[in-house]
Order: sequence, then C-alpha cells, then structure tokens
Amino acid sequence: MDGNDPTITAEPPPGASSSSVPSAARERAPRPRAVLSAADGPLIDLLFPAELRRRLEETVALEQHTDPAGLLHPDARTAEAEILLLGWGSPALDATALARFPRLGLVAFAGGEAAKAIDPVAADAAGILRTNAGEANSRPVAEFTLAAVLLAGTGAFWAQRTYAREQAFLDREARMPTLGNHGRTVGIVGASRIGRQVISLLQRHDLRILLHDPTLDPAAIRALGCLPASLPELMRDSEIVSIHAPELPSTRGMISREMLALLPDGATLVNTARGSLVDQDALTEEVASGRLLAVLDVTEPDPLPAGHPLYTLPGAFLTPHVSGSLGRELSRLGEMILAEVERFVRGEPLRWQEGPAAASTM
Repeated sequence: MDGNDPTITAEPPPGASSSSVPSAARERAPRPRAVLSAADGPLIDLLFPAELRRRLEETVALEQHTDPAGLLHPDARTAEAEILLLGWGSPALDATALARFPRLGLVAFAGGEAAKAIDPVAADAAGILRTNAGEANSRPVAEFTLAAVLLAGTGAFWAQRTYAREQAFLDREARMPTLGNHGRTVGIVGASRIGRQVISLLQRHDLRILLHDPTLDPAAIRALGCLPASLPELMRDSEIVSIHAPELPSTRGMISREMLALLPDGATLVNTARGSLVDQDALTEEVASGRLLAVLDVTEPDPLPAGHPLYTLPGAFLTPHVSGSLGRELSRLGEMILAEVERFVRGEPLRWQEGPAAASTM
C-alpha cells in the first residue's frame, strides 16, 4: 500500500492504462449517484469544506448519511449509489452489505485503506474499484516523525524535562556530549508508505539512514538511498530508531526486550506505527533506568491506563495519537478523494487505486 511521492495533486503517469476502469463508468450519465458517510459530528465538514463540497456536488448527485450504520441496510434510493465515499466511523461492509448496492462501481475511503472499510475480496469479485487517501493521510505522520527525529538529535526531549525539574543552568555539553544531528545514524524499520516519506524527508538532512524491511532486497533498499541492515544490526548501530511497520502477526512484539537491549545508551525510539510492535514493559524499564528515551504517539493499550509510568518518566515523550491527519489537515484527504471521484466520473484511471486483495506486507 506504500508509495513515496508526497505530492497528492499530480496527474497519473503518462501512458497509464484505463483498462481498470469499468466500461460502465466510462459511459455513465453525468452526475452519478454517490453516498457520503462518516462518523457524526464535524468530520464530514472538515473533510469537505465549502469549496470541496461545491466541487463534489457538481460532480455527483450527493446523498449524505449522518448515521453510517444505515449503509448496512440501505433504502431503495441509497442502494442505487454508484459511488460510496466513506470516512472514519463507517461500518465495515462485507459481501452481503455490498450486494445491496447493485450499481456500485467505486468505494473511496478518506483514510488509509478502503480494504479496512469494505471486504476487498468481495469488492474485487463484484468489480468494485477501491481507492483511498492514504498518501495524504501519511504525510502529517511523516512530518511528525521528522520533527521527532530532529528534536531527539538535539536532546530536546530530555533537556526539556530536566530543565523543568532542575530549574537551573543546564550544562548541555557536559551532560549531553553527543548533541546535534550532523552525521547521526537513524534507523527506519519498515519501508511502508509512511516509512518512505520519512526517508525522503530525512534525506534533506546530514544523516546516515539504515533501513530494515524483509520484503526488500539490498539493492532496492540502496535505491531508496538507505543502507540495508538486519533488525539486530539496525538496533545496534542506530542512535535514533523510528518504527513504520504494519501490525501483522509477524510484526507484533518485533521490537522485543532483546532488540531494545541492543540499542546504544542514550538512543531514542520513535513509534508512530502501532504500540503492539514494541515490548512496552521492556521499553518502560529501559526508559525508567535512564538508558533509553522514547517518543511515543501510540501505545498498547492506547491510551495507557491512568498512572502508567510512561506518562511521567523524564525520558518519555507521550502524545495521544496526534501524528495523523487532524483538523485542517483533513481537507487534504477530502481533496485527494474528490480528485479520484472526478477521475472515475470522467472515465479516467484512478491514481491511487488499491490493488487486488492480498495480505498487507511490511
């Protein structure tokens, strides 16, 4: 599901085939019926502010659902939809639910993967195209990670807690002798869509970047501008490690107690992926000892129970899942989905079409 082009407004590459667009889409009358469904509250207005909403209503005959669960048992009018625009809070549509939309040709999900909102196998079997705004949604995560890495390299997280506690002159050079990002080694775990965007952002700085991803061979990793490394090698050699792997049975707990022990003293672990990828008890012990620092936007569970040590440990910087699209950033998702709907209505190939249903990889 991953690409490394952070630009979300470019057109499809020259020579792209339109064979994936059903003939029905190319011959469709103007303004096909579309249903917009997301969690109740401000989400829809944030996804589609006034100008985007105007463009959307010029493109399709729009019906908005304030109760997303209504998609599971649509009335006759809703069931005529040719396009579903889904946001967070929409119910998962299985084969039975999809069969209630006989004219459906496109599901556009204003989030990471449409496959999380509908049954991808059933959609593929019915010839329903799937697209998403994952590239747009991943951008703020990558930007958050860049900020975290650069701040970690300056010692800012540790220094802020120490300065606030001691409220006195802080001898930075004596107590933090390895300050600065020039020539620092950063390890990236997972060349996912977000991981690749992070790599692209980091490459603008004077950093040495290691990458571990078992789905890529060394040549492919070098083509991304990184040095290939096994997970133990990456943990042993990196001063900052950032996790960008998906949550799979094979990745849960991958950053184990043994892996954490390989990190050099003073290293920082950044996690914006999933809390389940890290042995959290072991990480808490390492941070409590003062040996490691952690920047965590995700935990296991999420949120942590009240009183958990990570809330207050000087070496932990904990945020409540704020690295993803929030507030004004949500309109970027709406713009990306709207562009896909416009392509579909014009009979053009989708730029961000999801491939055939398959298990996710790192």
